[in-house]
Amino acid sequence: MIRMFLDERKSWLMIFITQQLLLLFIASIDRQFAVQSAFYIIFLNLVIFLLFLLYRYRKETKFYAGLKDWDESLDLNELEKPDSPFEKLVETALVAQTENLKADTARNVAMLEVEKDELTAWVHEIKTPMTAMQLMIDRIEDENTKASLSYEWLRIHLLLDKQLHQKRIGNMENDLYIENVDLKRLIHQEIKALRSWCIQKGIGFDIQLNIPKIVTDAKWLAFILRQLITNAVKYSEGTDITISGEFKNGRLHLAVADHGCGIDPKDLPRIFEKGFTSTDRNQNTAATGLGLYLAKRAAEKLHIRLTVQSAPGTGSTFTLIFPRKNEFQYITGM
Repeated sequence: MIRMFLDERKSWLMIFITQQLLLLFIASIDRQFAVQSAFYIIFLNLVIFLLFLLYRYRKETKFYAGLKDWDESLDLNELEKPDSPFEKLVETALVAQTENLKADTARNVAMLEVEKDELTAWVHEIKTPMTAMQLMIDRIEDENTKASLSYEWLRIHLLLDKQLHQKRIGNMENDLYIENVDLKRLIHQEIKALRSWCIQKGIGFDIQLNIPKIVTDAKWLAFILRQLITNAVKYSEGTDITISGEFKNGRLHLAVADHGCGIDPKDLPRIFEKGFTSTDRNQNTAATGLGLYLAKRAAEKLHIRLTVQSAPGTGSTFTLIFPRKNEFQYITGM
């Protein structure tokens, strides 16, 4: 702050130095003006000027130091009271801009809430015709046609589910309900929902779980598993997907492993980025780049680490590392 103050007062310093040099020049050409007297006057001027600078520094920088440390919450009560007319002018401008910014933010938040509510209502309304379509598909006798339509219905269902959770994830803390969850039952429910797709692709599941229950939010854990399992099914063909769980250092490690095409090493650091689709999977034009991104965000809210190991041609293993039993109370929203 001192350097900034001196930079702001360069003109004062230049005028002071110029005056003292002028005094020395006059003393050197005027024999009646002793040089020692000139140095004495310069010394007094220097002391007075330094005391003046110190006083102005303490008086002027208090307000601006408060601006520098101003919290991002835009709380106007945290601002220092202005003393000079210029500081009052700055404060007036800041108050006006802050109030406008808060008003704009409130309007944008309200618009986003309305949009989220409308989308949520639309998704719920479309579930009725989707259920009717499912009943109609179940009555189709031609197995090939039935399988094709079931697959397309499932794609629509998963896209709607992903869109709904994308809108909810911003306020996920308000939607959490931490309880003892039957992990094996939850996994079986998710696999059952993908049954027609798995049959069509010749994919089976090898479930290796000896964990009865886990403390977490069932609804959001199901969403995370849904993204990992659908991702494994999407990039597999005629192979088994292994879902296994074991405890390591007091933490549950739940792994979803496939034997599909795998992920290129250069893509691994970016697979959890929003909108990223693998550069080696251009043939899959249906990819949205949202599934793993949303799964990662939801996992972080539940204090679950989501990691991945993969190599081209060998498949991918996504692992959920749950918090320890005595850490569940720190989960946001608990």
